[in-house]
Amino acid sequence: MMPSSIPIVRNLVLVGGGHAHVHVLKSFGMRPMAGTRLTLVTRDVETPYSGMIPGFVAGHYSYEECHIDLHRLAQFAGARLIHDQAVGIDRDHKRVLLRDAAPLAYDILSLDIGSEPRREVAGAAEHAVAVKPISTFAGRLRALLERARDHEGELRLIIVGAGAGGTELALALRHRLSVLAGETGRRFRPHIVLISSNGALAHHAAAAQRLAGQALRQRDIELIADQQVRSVERAAVRLADGRRIAGDEIIWVTQAGAAAWLRDTGLPRDERGFLKVTPELQSSGDPTIFAAGDVASVEIHPRPKAGVFAVRQGPPLARNLRYALAGWRPQPFRPQSRYLALVGTGDGRAIATRGQWAAEGAWAWRWKDWIDRRWMRGYRELPDMRNRTMPAPAVSGTDSDLRRALAEASMRCGGCGAKVGAGILSRVLGRLERRDEGGVLVGLAAADDAAVIQVPPGRVLVQSVDFFRAFIDDPYVLGRIAVNHALGDLHAMGAVPHSALAVATVPYASEAIVEDDLYRLLAGAQRSLGEEGVALIGGHTAEAAELALGFSVNGFADPARLWRKGGLRAGDALVLTKPVGTGVLFAAAMRGAARAAWLEAALQSMCASNRAAVPVLQRHGARACTDVTGFGLVGHLMEMLRASRASAALRLADVPVLAGAAEMFAGGQQSSLQLDNLRARHAIANLAEVGRDPRLAVLFDPQTAGGLLAGVPADTATACVTDLRQAGYEHAAIVGRIADLQGDEPLVTIET
Repeated sequence: MMPSSIPIVRNLVLVGGGHAHVHVLKSFGMRPMAGTRLTLVTRDVETPYSGMIPGFVAGHYSYEECHIDLHRLAQFAGARLIHDQAVGIDRDHKRVLLRDAAPLAYDILSLDIGSEPRREVAGAAEHAVAVKPISTFAGRLRALLERARDHEGELRLIIVGAGAGGTELALALRHRLSVLAGETGRRFRPHIVLISSNGALAHHAAAAQRLAGQALRQRDIELIADQQVRSVERAAVRLADGRRIAGDEIIWVTQAGAAAWLRDTGLPRDERGFLKVTPELQSSGDPTIFAAGDVASVEIHPRPKAGVFAVRQGPPLARNLRYALAGWRPQPFRPQSRYLALVGTGDGRAIATRGQWAAEGAWAWRWKDWIDRRWMRGYRELPDMRNRTMPAPAVSGTDSDLRRALAEASMRCGGCGAKVGAGILSRVLGRLERRDEGGVLVGLAAADDAAVIQVPPGRVLVQSVDFFRAFIDDPYVLGRIAVNHALGDLHAMGAVPHSALAVATVPYASEAIVEDDLYRLLAGAQRSLGEEGVALIGGHTAEAAELALGFSVNGFADPARLWRKGGLRAGDALVLTKPVGTGVLFAAAMRGAARAAWLEAALQSMCASNRAAVPVLQRHGARACTDVTGFGLVGHLMEMLRASRASAALRLADVPVLAGAAEMFAGGQQSSLQLDNLRARHAIANLAEVGRDPRLAVLFDPQTAGGLLAGVPADTATACVTDLRQAGYEHAAIVGRIADLQGDEPLVTIET
């Protein structure tokens, strides 16, 4: 979608990436709503489709086939994605409280966070594996399969809960483990025990229950019905009748409950803790809050917690969110009373049931597979909307905020008139956590024209400045990364960061939205600054076409221990603290080509400070250092080589690379700065030999908040890398060595 000049005046926040919300995202991508900013807050950036998870467990689907990439979907929708978990709602100030970041403002809020496992039985939380969240269970499933490969004899699995989810899981696991047993020469024999207080598929028709019982018996799955689990031990469960059932793994699939934090919202809830909503999917206690999926309980239309209902709630939820944003009255929705359920048996067959009817066969699995794959294609194969412009807003009589903002948008001033208002700035600074400004004579605490800092005796002042436009949608994370990027220059010189001045631009929007954007931007920055012991002592804010942030940073150093780019000696090892590849990944993300998991790993790397690496490198005698940023690994290495009058050899196979970067280069993706950086190819001594190596491109990839590249004496380099990894730099590596200069200009030899 083409950028819009229409100011933002309303915040629609979606919390959770459930089935209803993925429809809302696609709906807003297909038909944007002028003047509205859409934000998705999600714990998982790849959300599972519940209908395909048993097939994933059985081995019929890959992880990617049954998960929706929310980064890609949010980008299609023009939505901001905030990878975090909601932990509360401040309804008085209309803010969502987040676990790891600053609160997020909303005008209209929608919740689709699903349910959480209820492990109230003694020992269940400690010794049982919950099937939800799926992202956690997928990891435990991989571990279970690896354990099974090495197991000899009987492998006993206990599954507690025989509803549709538990029954289908038991059948899927039986199939997967039977196949694995055959592949490993049948060293182990899977035995599955399914425990239920009612029976298999107890809430379905009697015919479906008979078919489920028959399927379990045919596959040698032991069903213990009409029994409750009283306690869970490390490798066993105790039943109500006193029996002790031993098992190598205990999986919990009982009826789930609502998130505990909903208790503190003050919103009406049902007896299980789920939010009561009206037929319009609005909270019965707050018309600005909507809910759908498992977390919602429609008071006059009670239905089971089944994925089919969450899917069907998507269209009416999208419609009513639009109505609420426009000031119109939402319309009621009545869910169907009967629905088709398709329960896979794990081996290419399924039980189909609707009402009192039920049948079983391979045809039912083919039907289920066709339905599930078709639904997933709707969110994986998205139309190209990049050249679509934002439609002109249809301003209703209730849209006074949008009407006023549109009238003012074309009259925005430049120069000092573009500054963010004093009232907004004052409120934002008042909300930020202050830290002790040691050595700051004049800072934020004093409303003066400039900051004043005291340079300690025997120290020199080290300064740098960095600034960039936003490349991610979350202002809080952008603030964290911008700090790390700016402070990297000080770390590269061995200086101790002391203070910073911020320069920020925020897009024109309503006053409340500008305030929220600026607060989240500076709150993220303040978090990273605080972790470094750095004081924010001033800055400048202004309106602009897009979000951007930079810092002028100050630090102190002992002049005798100051690192420079020069100082490398022949024989030194080149040590790199972080992987490379951020440039190509986020360039690919702009085109919807990068996987969410790759982007999240890149963000984690960028949010990691280089601070802890400095004392490690100092302790191991580092002679020269730089940070790897916009010019790429080769570009910054060449700066060091010119300053040191030396050459180098890089071992291409040892350069740590972020997951997905190589795939993106192979697919033709690259950063806009890549071509400029490639001009340094002339410095590669053996370019004719290695020029066609596809891995070469990553050496020129521009980095944001990249790692440190240091020259370390060869005899301490291995110990240095070990200590760096213990300090949290798990990808730290020796990537090359320094050689004597041959000729007039430094050269880099690439070893493959």
